[in-house]
Amino acid sequence: MSLNNSNQKVAETREQVRQEKKEKVKAEANSGGKRRRIRIRLIPLWLRLLIIALSLVVCVILGAMFGYSVIGEGKATDIFQKSTWTHIIDLIEHE
Repeated sequence: MSLNNSNQKVAETREQVRQEKKEKVKAEANSGGKRRRIRIRLIPLWLRLLIIALSLVVCVILGAMFGYSVIGEGKATDIFQKSTWTHIIDLIEHE
């Protein structure tokens, strides 16, 4: 590209290359030919929503386990028992 033979193109400066690109974009815009960029999503929308929902459920369970075991001084696995939740609801309703 940088050889000065009559058969090969002479090296251009960066400014000349940029100018040519700008002119090409202007010519495409003036001709009405819009090139739309096709966007390919790596993770589909339904999978994104599923990941968000599952992470929300996991965070709620981990938060309940942490709160019941560390703050409430109980066993972390007790949150999966129905009696624990009925006791918590009774405490809330009776106050």
